[in-house]
Amino acid sequence: MDSIGGNLARVLSQISDVADKAGRSPAGVTLVAVSKTHDAEKVRQAYDAGQPVFGETRVQEARTKIPLLPSPVRWHFVGYLQKNKIRHALPLFELLHSVDSLGLAHDIDRIAEEEGLHPRVLLQVNVSGEGSKHGFSPDSLRSEMERLLGLDRLTIEGLMTIPPLAPAAEASRKFFVQLREMRDALEEEFGAKLPQLSMGMTNDFVVAIEEGATLIRVGTAIFGPRSTLKMRRVADSFST
Repeated sequence: MDSIGGNLARVLSQISDVADKAGRSPAGVTLVAVSKTHDAEKVRQAYDAGQPVFGETRVQEARTKIPLLPSPVRWHFVGYLQKNKIRHALPLFELLHSVDSLGLAHDIDRIAEEEGLHPRVLLQVNVSGEGSKHGFSPDSLRSEMERLLGLDRLTIEGLMTIPPLAPAAEASRKFFVQLREMRDALEEEFGAKLPQLSMGMTNDFVVAIEEGATLIRVGTAIFGPRSTLKMRRVADSFST
């Protein structure tokens, strides 16, 4: 079985090679190692191998895991954020990737004011229009952008998307292009700086880097596949 350190080294080498070929600096791409359902010991192995940034998708799992790991570990929230978990999430994560509605943004802003915090966030965009995906539609984001930028507590740093599942990475390219072009249009129209593009996972992060990703969310290529049984137990623990 490959070690987590070895897997991490391969992913980082791929990032460097792809960025170089695309005329980009590898330093402009941040790897978020998605550790959902993987235990703290695996996270520690990746951290000891040099990985500083990790992503979680469940607030309750993160609340259990984060205290077990060194304080310099940096955490991003990359899953669907329920409104009743906002207050718990804000102190844990340096960046929320998945603000998917104006209502959620308002709630984060209100709770952040109550807690004396200034969250950094990304806006999730459903560029594919899939009914099963969360996120702003491109049209709704444009129409609500001014109100989003007016939320005093939030620092909106960019956009995030999850393309449809596809057997080939190349199928994701058009969605990554759409997100980048939308970011560029919003910056021009609203005079906002939106430097971050969170796009690309294990199966398609190479294409995402080619199209301008600054944050890639990679789990399986580093930690290996998640056990179906373990995933079911984790899901059950959050349903009670």
